[in-house]
Amino acid sequence: MLFSSITFIFYFLPITLLIYFLIPKRFLQARNVLLLIASLIFYSWGEPVYVFLMIYCMFFNYFMGIQVKKEQTKGGTGKRNLVFAIVVNLLILGFFKYFGFLMDTVNGVFGLDIQYTTLSLPVGISFYTFQAMSYIIDVYRGTVKAQPNVIKFSLYLALFPQLIAGPIVKYRDVEIQLTQRSCSLEKFGQGASRFIMGLGKKVILANNIGELHTTILTLSSDEKSVIISWIGAIAYMLQIYFDFSGYSDMAIGLGKMLGFDFMENFNYPYASVSITDFWRRWHISLSTWFKEYLYIPLGGNRVAPMRHVLNLLIVWTLTGLWHGASWNFVAWGLYYGILLILEKYIYGRFLERSPAALRRVYALLLVLIGWVFFFSSSLSSAGSYISDMFGFGNIAFINEETLYILRTNILMLLIGGICATPAIRKHLEAMGKNLRGTGQILAMLGVLAIFGISVAYLVYSSYNPFLYFRF
Repeated sequence: MLFSSITFIFYFLPITLLIYFLIPKRFLQARNVLLLIASLIFYSWGEPVYVFLMIYCMFFNYFMGIQVKKEQTKGGTGKRNLVFAIVVNLLILGFFKYFGFLMDTVNGVFGLDIQYTTLSLPVGISFYTFQAMSYIIDVYRGTVKAQPNVIKFSLYLALFPQLIAGPIVKYRDVEIQLTQRSCSLEKFGQGASRFIMGLGKKVILANNIGELHTTILTLSSDEKSVIISWIGAIAYMLQIYFDFSGYSDMAIGLGKMLGFDFMENFNYPYASVSITDFWRRWHISLSTWFKEYLYIPLGGNRVAPMRHVLNLLIVWTLTGLWHGASWNFVAWGLYYGILLILEKYIYGRFLERSPAALRRVYALLLVLIGWVFFFSSSLSSAGSYISDMFGFGNIAFINEETLYILRTNILMLLIGGICATPAIRKHLEAMGKNLRGTGQILAMLGVLAIFGISVAYLVYSSYNPFLYFRF
C-alpha cells in the first residue's frame, strides 16, 4: 500500500486515526497495540506472505537485544550475540535482495547456466533491517537499554509511516516516544499539512515529471537527440527528488499526527556546493547510518590517507549495493566514493575558494551524471546514455522531437526546478510569520487545494510509481 493511493488516504488512514484517538491518552499501550496491528495490515496489503518475515525479524531482534544485555550483565561483552544478530539480519537481506544478482554474476563469470527462482523483494526490507541492526549495535554499545516490551520494540520496527521508505529511524530517537508522546491539535495540524505538501510533491510534481522521463526512455534512435538526453536526465533528477522527499515528508507528517517526531531526510540537496555537501543533504538518515555504524568503526578519517581512501571506497560500494542488486548501483556508489576522495585530497581547497555559483553548477552537473547510473538498467546502457548526452552517440544534436518536448514540458520543468530550491520555503516561512486571520484561512485553503489537485490526479491518472519502493 502506498501513501499516495486512494485506499490509504480515504480508508486505511481515517479508520486508523479514528480508532487511535478514540483510545484515551492514558492507555498508550493500547494505542501502541493498535498501531502495531495497523502497521502489519499496511505491510501485508500487497504481499501478505512477507508479513511473516517481518514478524520473525521483530521477535528475533527483540530477543537478541535482550540476550546481548543479559550477557553483559553476567560480565561478558555480548559480542557473540551481537555478531550472530548482525549475520542473521544480513543473511536475510542478502538472500532476498542479492541472491539473484549473485547467481547472475556467477553464471556470467564462469559461463554457467545455473537455474534459480527469482523471489520478489520484500517491501522495505532494506530499511527495517538497518533499523534492527542499529538497535542491536546500540544495545551492545550501551547507548540504549534493551527494550523489555515486545510490543514497543515491534512497533519501532514496523511503524507504518516510516516502514517501507524511511527515514531510517534509530531506536534511541523514538525510545521515549514509544512510552510517552504528546498529541495536540496543533501538532496534528502541522503533521497533516506536511503530509499534504509531501503528497503534492509526489503526485503533482514527481509523477508528471516522471512521465516525461519515461517517454524519453522509450524514444527510438531517430527521435533522440543530445538535448533530449539532457532533458531526460534532468527530468529523472527532479522526479526522484520529489518522489522520495515527498514520501519522506508524508512519513514525517504522519508521524506528527500520531505524536512521533522523525528526523528530516532531505535538506534541498540540489542547492549543494559540493558532492560532500550533497550527501549531507540527500537521504540524511542513510548517510548518518553508514557514517555511524560503518565508516567510524572502520576508522573514519582518523587513519592514514590510504586507509581513509579504502574506508570511503568500502562505504560507498556498500551504499551503492544497498540501493540495488546490480552493477550499475555498485558503479553509482563508487562514482560518489571517488568524487568524495577527490574533493578531500585533490581539489577540495580550490573548490572552497571558487564562487558559490560555480560550485553549485559543479555539484549539480556531477549529481545529474550520477543519476544516469541510477536509472539505467545496466552499466552498458548507462554508458550509452552518457555518450548520447555528450554527443558521442549516433544521434542529432537537436531535432523536431526536441522542440516538441521543450514546448510541452518547459513550464513543468521550470516549476520543478524552482520548487527544488529553498526559495519557495523561505518565501512561505516569511509569509507565515505575518499571516493573521484571513491570511491563515487563505494558507489553509491553499493546502486544501493541493490536496484536492493531488486526489484528482490519483483518480484520473494511472501513472503513480514510487522509485524507492524497490529498495
